[in-house]
Amino acid sequence: MSSQVTSLAPRQGLNARRAETVRKLMAAGLEELRAVGHEALTVRTVAQRAGVSPATAYTYLSSKNHLFAELFWRHINEGEADAAAGAGATERLQGAVRALTARIVAEPELAAAVTPALLGGDPDVARLRLRIGGEFYERFEAALTGPGRSGEPADPAVLEVLVLTFTGALLQAGMGLLTYDQITDRLVTSVDVIMRGNE
Repeated sequence: MSSQVTSLAPRQGLNARRAETVRKLMAAGLEELRAVGHEALTVRTVAQRAGVSPATAYTYLSSKNHLFAELFWRHINEGEADAAAGAGATERLQGAVRALTARIVAEPELAAAVTPALLGGDPDVARLRLRIGGEFYERFEAALTGPGRSGEPADPAVLEVLVLTFTGALLQAGMGLLTYDQITDRLVTSVDVIMRGNE
């Protein structure tokens, strides 16, 4: 079933009643995730917690992986995207990496749920995966070009390496090979290596 959550972006396409239903589902989804973890959570239990029917929940959510991806998308967009003014590109990028990983660490259950969710083949998840990757790209681009983006355009090759490095580190943490604290430190070092000769 096609989702009305991601297909209506931005969400002004939802009327007030539907927007309230989505808000309830997202809040209930995060509460249920915190309470039972990603493996035990079902769309039905989220619907029950939200006070809506399972059929209504499935109108907006195609799967629990879709819920996790939507929650993650919303969560990272609530975080600060501003890079430090006056700092060099390397320092701004390191600040962006720290801010994004801190935002992810703030919801450990969501961090654990999102890696396997984003690897799935659900079309609604695939759309969100692109939007999440786009958000990472935009934040790194803003950090590279500086406040107001008045400087030269960011090098697309550098941006690609930054996004690949960041998403690879998230995958390593999602697989349990590193902690998020460890990837933060390693990403800060990686940014320094990537930016040598590029600033």
